[in-house]
Amino acid sequence: MGYSIETRCLHLEEEKKGDIYGAVSFPIYQTATFAHKGVGGSTGYDYSRLQNPTREQLEKTVASLEKGIDALAFSSGMAAIATLMECFKPGDHLIVDSDLYGGSIRLFQNISEKNGIEISSVDLYRESAAEYVKDNTKAVYIETPTNPMMNVTDIRKLADFTKSRDLMLIVDNTFLSPYFQNPLELGADVVVHSGTKYLGGHNDTIAGFLVTGRVDISEKLRFLIKTTGAGLAPFDSWLILRGIKTLALRMERAQENAMAIALWLKEQEHVTRVIYTGLKENPGYEIMKKQARGFGGMLTFEVDTKEFALSILNHVKLIQFAESLGGTETLITYPITQTHADVPPDKLAANGISDRILRVSVGIEGKEDLIGELKRVFQLAKEENYG
Repeated sequence: MGYSIETRCLHLEEEKKGDIYGAVSFPIYQTATFAHKGVGGSTGYDYSRLQNPTREQLEKTVASLEKGIDALAFSSGMAAIATLMECFKPGDHLIVDSDLYGGSIRLFQNISEKNGIEISSVDLYRESAAEYVKDNTKAVYIETPTNPMMNVTDIRKLADFTKSRDLMLIVDNTFLSPYFQNPLELGADVVVHSGTKYLGGHNDTIAGFLVTGRVDISEKLRFLIKTTGAGLAPFDSWLILRGIKTLALRMERAQENAMAIALWLKEQEHVTRVIYTGLKENPGYEIMKKQARGFGGMLTFEVDTKEFALSILNHVKLIQFAESLGGTETLITYPITQTHADVPPDKLAANGISDRILRVSVGIEGKEDLIGELKRVFQLAKEENYG
């Protein structure tokens, strides 16, 4: 019987390589290259673009958390996705979820399509992928929950379909982290993470991950990461390792705070919609209960006017108006001008992303303080907009 996920955030089930002094914190091997004792006498490491002990420790940790056979650490989440797209060739067709992080949409529309990859954007949480499969279809790409509208796709159901058609299923698991959800166990072939977010957890570095349970995909990705040079640097690898140590604690606290805020928002007269997968009325609630161990710390809400939304953003202090998510601090984001600024207006409208939508990454502060901040900000917004 293996370790629990809480313990696997701190310890691998195997001996640490290269730790000869008994360091509790895994060392940072801040070196570009490694000396050999002679011809054929490699230590197992040659050049840090290929592999580095600190990055390897991180990759083994993330692979353990996601229950994969291999994880690869990249310089950013977008570097990870861009490298993954190199698995496909001109003429290939991918079905991707329509509600995705804006950077992913930008990559698919401006680089992948330019490189000859055909992309079909589909609401996969409510539409059948079967209707969009072509002879040249190679993969299906989803986020669940999606960014920022929190749509939930049944991973196992979709995986059963993709396997029946010999398609690769790629799941971006950034919003829930491996603490709450493990897509590989549900049938996914590749899991994507922006390690900047919950895995790092402190808004202090940028990283990305690809995790797989398939040997053939692992081998292909290993070739690509050494060829493109997109691997994560040793110091950043150490920062993510440090962040993962508190992943379980942070995820539980963020979820507790998110539920409290979601319930408070539901009672506010100028809030027209609260989107949190932990609310029983959320369309994805039952699927989340089936495929995840929790609901996470992300929520989205809509207010009645653009002006009210802007007033909220202008008055927050404890809650910070900033991009990104998954850190210890609570952040509020305006998707239409930040995370999704490059998404075409028609796609924004189709996904329900308007100038009245706000996304909150709930942190680990005291929930009474966060709700107190919202009460103060909402009161100021009311005075400015309604007298």
